[in-house]
Amino acid sequence: LAFIFAIEEINRNPHLLPNISLGYEFHNFLHCHWRMLESSLVLLTRQNGIPNYTCQGKSKAVAVLTESSWATSAQIGALLELYRFPQVTFGSYDPMLKENGQFPSLYQVSQKDTSLALGMVSLMLHFNWTWVGLVITEGHKGRRFLSDVQAEMGRNRVCAAFVKMLSTPLASYIGEASLVNVVIIYYDIDGLNDVNYAIEPYIATWRVWITNSQWHADMAGKNFILDSFHGTLIFSNHHEEISGFKSFVQAVNPFKYPEDTYLTTYWFNNFHCSFSDSDCTLKSCTPNASLAWLPVNRFDLAMKDASYNMYNAVYAVAHALHEMLSQQAEMPRVRNREAMVFPPWQLHPFLKNIQFKNPRGKLDAEYDILNFWNFPEGLRLKVKLGTFSSHVPLVQQLSLSEDMLEWAMAATQTPHSICSESCNSGFRKTPQEGKAACCFDCTPCPENEIANDTDMEECVKCPADQYANIKQNLCLQKSVTFLAFEDTLGMTLAGTALSLTLLTVIVLGLFVKHRDTPVVKANNRALSYILLISLTFCFLCSLLFIGRPNMASCILRQTTFGVVFTVAVSTVLAKTITVVLAFKITAPGRRMRQSLISGAPNSIIPICSLIQFTLCGVWMGTKPPFIDTDMHSEHGHIIIVCNKGSLTVFYCVLGYLGSLALVSFTVAFMARNLPDTFNEAKFLTFSMVVFCSVWLTFLPVYHSTNGKVMVAMEVFCILASSAGLLGCIFAPKCYIILLRPERNSLDGFRDKTHSGRNKPS
Repeated sequence: LAFIFAIEEINRNPHLLPNISLGYEFHNFLHCHWRMLESSLVLLTRQNGIPNYTCQGKSKAVAVLTESSWATSAQIGALLELYRFPQVTFGSYDPMLKENGQFPSLYQVSQKDTSLALGMVSLMLHFNWTWVGLVITEGHKGRRFLSDVQAEMGRNRVCAAFVKMLSTPLASYIGEASLVNVVIIYYDIDGLNDVNYAIEPYIATWRVWITNSQWHADMAGKNFILDSFHGTLIFSNHHEEISGFKSFVQAVNPFKYPEDTYLTTYWFNNFHCSFSDSDCTLKSCTPNASLAWLPVNRFDLAMKDASYNMYNAVYAVAHALHEMLSQQAEMPRVRNREAMVFPPWQLHPFLKNIQFKNPRGKLDAEYDILNFWNFPEGLRLKVKLGTFSSHVPLVQQLSLSEDMLEWAMAATQTPHSICSESCNSGFRKTPQEGKAACCFDCTPCPENEIANDTDMEECVKCPADQYANIKQNLCLQKSVTFLAFEDTLGMTLAGTALSLTLLTVIVLGLFVKHRDTPVVKANNRALSYILLISLTFCFLCSLLFIGRPNMASCILRQTTFGVVFTVAVSTVLAKTITVVLAFKITAPGRRMRQSLISGAPNSIIPICSLIQFTLCGVWMGTKPPFIDTDMHSEHGHIIIVCNKGSLTVFYCVLGYLGSLALVSFTVAFMARNLPDTFNEAKFLTFSMVVFCSVWLTFLPVYHSTNGKVMVAMEVFCILASSAGLLGCIFAPKCYIILLRPERNSLDGFRDKTHSGRNKPS
């Protein structure tokens, strides 16, 4: 009907082929090799006779319009090409017909469908379908489409659950759809002529089918079960409405075109007609019957893709003929009363120009996206949902009205078709071994890494000054922290340091007040004063470790710690040596007595302190302590700390201090058995045991902690070791001064001495 409509429209046009009427004839190309050749010979010779010889004087066709495929062209194209007979095809575009140059006399008017794969993949992305099946008819166009669609799917991370090339009955493969909810069917009517369409009801139900218009056109007359392909999405070539075509179709009847036997048969089957026995004409038909009366599933008034291409093919030949007649005043043609005859090959230059000027032959097709409704059964209605065009910006290529979309009957919402559920934020995709990229597991992000979007391939590490939240989908700013006075730990340590400082000052005051008593004078009261003052500074220096570090506090805390503890330990060493010398003066000889009288033990303090000062000077001159940040010890915090600078010198300072303590302990231990009255060596020994134990415990613990805990541990060791010296050395003396004053006299010492001598050894 589209062909006849185009012929009649051209013949009514006074500007196109004026004074000339186009004629036509039909040849049925059966799918049989020798029938194809026979039809071609009839077209060329006007008879079933001898090739290259025409005995009839009737008009000859100047072009042939075919819906040829590559297989058909291989049969008739070679024969027609011998005569350079123009062929204009209105079937789907076949690039192979032009690529190999075998058919220079063949012209295609249909649009290229190279963007079909892009359109289908865009639709999949729109509905988040990443796991789909591919069912494609065998043939070079099917293989080309498969290559295109796999490339597009690969670029957009859509995976094929299966790929089936149909060279055997379709029903044997359609069951693969049970693996997925969405299946793409690319159907080429020319590539598969023996497809068995007896699809089992339970196989095809509840699936989303995405297909091209050829599949739908070929399925239109099949009696499928209820909703077998209900909800199918069809990509149909977009074309404008042809003015007057629907009115023409409404007016068509077999009485207007009695030579059209197909139309007569169609009328008989649909309008309750009967045949006349005399001349086999129709009679008793429904009065004023029209094709417009038929439901859409029986006859669709809209022009289909093939009909539109056929309409364009007729116009392409007409325009070429018009150009040829207009440009050539003298043409080798023969005129008679019925027709104008000329060699068909003369039409080629003008067909090429028409083809060149026609943009449809050069641009990719634009597509209407149709939704196939088959509910209630037999409705078979196509509803336009949207369009796809590859000639516009990416965000505008796909336009869809989902409110009109009908899915398969069981689906109440958009179906899902994925191999693995999306990974939420905080998780990354881990490929499943041996499976497609769309099949994956979701793995939590490693510590301090985030995934702030779904389906992320890799987690992103948070910057050093940020940390990952619990859900690991956001990096949060770390808060700055340090061992502050306001913290419970800092407040406790600071309170302890001040309390011990106050206690030391009280002891110092008590010793000054009772400076002339035997207990104070017995073991060099000057050394006791020095030791108490140094212990006071030891307690106070711990406060330098608390609070926000700065450059001054970082330098002072380490140097002050090293120096005051050196003074304290060297004072203990001096007191220990003094005790030993005090008991040795009773022995013969004057050297020890002279040493004690000259105050030689007291010189130990400045000598030892000078060595420590030297080490601290080297420390400050090479690589002094500085402010640093610890971003990893505490989750969510940036700890401001004092970096030791040169660890080598720092350990030298500690090592030197430890050596002094070890020497003091050794000397005190050797003097532990002296008489009780003056035997301060036992207390000195015990004090150094406490001191060394604290710092020996400190070293491994110090290296196993970080951040504020490490600073707090250092403060604790300073307070504990200082308190050990204070308690072990001065607690017994304070006990005598405050609670046993009767013993703090010369008589008390004598009584104690005598009683000590009378004790059994």
